[in-house]
Amino acid sequence: MEKIIKIGNKKIGEGCPVFVIAEAGVNHNGRLDLALKLVDEAKKSGADAIKFQTFKAEQVVTTTGGMAVYQKKNIGATKSQLEMLKELELSESFYKKIISRCEKEKIIFLSTPHGGFESVDFLQSLNALAFKFGSGDLTNLSVLQYAAKFKKPMILGTGMATMKEVEEAVNCIKKIGNKKIILLHCTTNYPCPLSEVNLRAMQTMMKKFPGVLVGYSDHTLGTQVPIMSAVLGARVIEKHFTLDRKMKGPDHKASMEPEELKAMTEKIRNVEVVLGLNIKKPTQSELNMIKNIRKSLVSLCNIKKGERFTKENIGIKRPGDGILPKEFPVILGRKAKKNIKFDSLIKKNDYK
Repeated sequence: MEKIIKIGNKKIGEGCPVFVIAEAGVNHNGRLDLALKLVDEAKKSGADAIKFQTFKAEQVVTTTGGMAVYQKKNIGATKSQLEMLKELELSESFYKKIISRCEKEKIIFLSTPHGGFESVDFLQSLNALAFKFGSGDLTNLSVLQYAAKFKKPMILGTGMATMKEVEEAVNCIKKIGNKKIILLHCTTNYPCPLSEVNLRAMQTMMKKFPGVLVGYSDHTLGTQVPIMSAVLGARVIEKHFTLDRKMKGPDHKASMEPEELKAMTEKIRNVEVVLGLNIKKPTQSELNMIKNIRKSLVSLCNIKKGERFTKENIGIKRPGDGILPKEFPVILGRKAKKNIKFDSLIKKNDYK
């Protein structure tokens, strides 16, 4: 049976609303004012949480580390990854103000401990409610185990990964005794072309890891794919967003603007309503229509007392509050106990 995992006051799992994470990431460009504005817009969108990234550049990459292809393309320049990340650090002095704004707006604060052990410790000192690791750390089993010991929910991006690598990450966390695991299917490409989404892999992970929640972290443009993931059962959906796609930075171009994020969240909520419960039964409005829409056994002509019922004198018509049509073959050949007028509902005391 699927688990229910709580993050703050939100329950995640079967029968619960999809947990929507507005991924601010590094789209604050290192500025507190933009970070706070992102919190405000995430709240307006209806998202459950907003997520940043916690790191110091030198904790993430060496001086010789190069930029990813999409990073070069999206910022329109080539520099070392260290230089790029330096500009995108979120100062530790900003966090209390950001968390305070999240508490005021009643939206959950999350951050990715992108800087490894030190970032985990820093977020733990801030009483972060969960740890969300990006795809680049899925094979960083030492850090995953270190974070797992705090027994908080662990959300893992799985971009670039094989199923074996995902399984190793899940197992290493479980060995610590932490079973609060959420896997996010993901494609590490910004923006991700539709041909590389492969949403069926999300369903494969659902079957492979019973008891582990599975969702989707989206890098495509638009709302189609995250909506589809909700239809396919994603328990968590994460989507990058920005205040303005024209801003400089590696992730802005592949991110949603606030109005788009709001539209996406609304559509996801509609999916939840449309999917409903896994019970087949009439709705309340249908119960009121059964009489007028369904059919019953009726007389096709005047039937005299003692006359036998045949296909010529009884038929099936609306309304549906009489004898059910399935009784038609049962009463053929039975005799009328009294005179029955044309176009009348056949009643149980009309025949013998």
